Amino acid sequence: MLVKIQSGTVVDPAHANSGGIRDVWLRHGKVVGPTDDPPDRLIDASGLVVMAGGVDMHTHIAGPKVNAARGLRPDDRRAARPVRRTESRRSGTAGSVPSTFATGALYAGLGYTTAVDAAVPPTGARHAHFEFADTPVVDAGMLLTLGDHLYALEQIAARETERLRHFIGWVLGATRGYGVKLVNPGGVEAYKCGVNQCGLDQPVAPFDLTPRQVLAAMAAAVDELNLPHPAHIHCADLGRPGNWRTTLASMQAVEGRRAHFTHVQFHSYGGGPDEPFCSRARDLAEYVNSHPNITVDVGQVLFGETTAMTGDSAVGYFLARATGRRWVDHDSECEAGCGIVPVSYREASLVNAVQWAAGLEWFLLVNDPWRIALTTDHPNGASFEAYPEIIQLLMSRDARREALERLPAAVRERTVLGDLSREYTLDEIAIITRAAPARILGLRAKGHLGIGADADVAVYTPGDDRRAMFTLPRYLLKRGELVVENGELRQSVFGPRLCHAPEFDRGELPGIKDWCERHYSMQFANLYVE
Repeated sequence: MLVKIQSGTVVDPAHANSGGIRDVWLRHGKVVGPTDDPPDRLIDASGLVVMAGGVDMHTHIAGPKVNAARGLRPDDRRAARPVRRTESRRSGTAGSVPSTFATGALYAGLGYTTAVDAAVPPTGARHAHFEFADTPVVDAGMLLTLGDHLYALEQIAARETERLRHFIGWVLGATRGYGVKLVNPGGVEAYKCGVNQCGLDQPVAPFDLTPRQVLAAMAAAVDELNLPHPAHIHCADLGRPGNWRTTLASMQAVEGRRAHFTHVQFHSYGGGPDEPFCSRARDLAEYVNSHPNITVDVGQVLFGETTAMTGDSAVGYFLARATGRRWVDHDSECEAGCGIVPVSYREASLVNAVQWAAGLEWFLLVNDPWRIALTTDHPNGASFEAYPEIIQLLMSRDARREALERLPAAVRERTVLGDLSREYTLDEIAIITRAAPARILGLRAKGHLGIGADADVAVYTPGDDRRAMFTLPRYLLKRGELVVENGELRQSVFGPRLCHAPEFDRGELPGIKDWCERHYSMQFANLYVE
């Protein structure tokens, strides 16, 4: 089918003339050049804004932790508005952890067409793929949690760098994963051994290595395999006062290699015996600005009820102790941990207000929007449904000022947000929600509307109320097919998986398989995905 999107204001910062009025042509699921052929479908975009489909590079929508959270939070799902069945969609539940079909429908309702789950243990990959297959509209992929995998730790301790690379390459192919996630590398294993907090240079029992060595070795292995996305790093000490020093040391530990640091808002706090809890986002943003090997996503906090789910078991334990709420400590074989806790972010809480401000500071202090991505670490900071609210705050200093006035007065002393006057342009919003995350992930056909790009296109009605603009696209096309019109899901299109299996010497694979068969309490064949 040939589709012509006619006379729209095309905001496509990856190419020249972004913001100009032109036509966009789609055929066989791709963006194509202009043609004299009559279109099978003509969409009049006069007066409308045309962008590539949104890309969420760090979310939690599938895998063991998400299903454990769904079981832990039936109250949250009952309280949320239901996703009702229509001719084009199934019913489902919303809330902070929506059901699979509802997740895809809700993403489509914002103009998003790609989502990457940022933390799936390899043994959970098969089921995660089944969940992706029931999540419409978004092309989905997963990052594998390998930073505390027992086999990886053994190879790092033995200085078996080649075998470590073999393992990473093999497990990505076996699970149809896309990239590598490091969650508090070494620290999750330390927690399993009874150590609740593990610094970068504290030995990880029973291995003769430190988290710093784990971080450096894994980042190097990912780089040497030339994976499209660099090591995706969740630093130690998430959420703890004074953790900005650990984050800075972790950025330095990658030794100039490309690295992506995720949900950095949660890792940007000052505090300690001589300093109150405060934001140190400015110090870290200055380091990022001067080190082009590093990219970040924010993990913005918004006020309200949500669910914390993290592969960092120690953080789950810390949150449960701090809030007194029920929680789940969900270990995954020899591979990873997970902590799940209901959380409420309140405007009246000074700590929560500093967290909210710190995230916005990151957006406003990183000079290059191509190196920062909009995320809420869904659902940890807030649901992905909150993206339009964040866009409004970034594009309007007045909106930020009004929000600050509702917060405790001390937040102005502990953050620099009130001093920042920068306002994002529409081009910059397109970068942090589409072009930058696609580029950081290495998805060359996503995030732009150049010839050869995937025909994933969102069309919005412009207006001064940017929150309203991005809450409801006028049209959304997936692979050139119209899936959303005037806010209604017209059909359920299911996209392919995002996978990457690197080329490498497979001579060491028999040893890896033998090890897995000895250590897993399940048939090893279950790791494979058909």
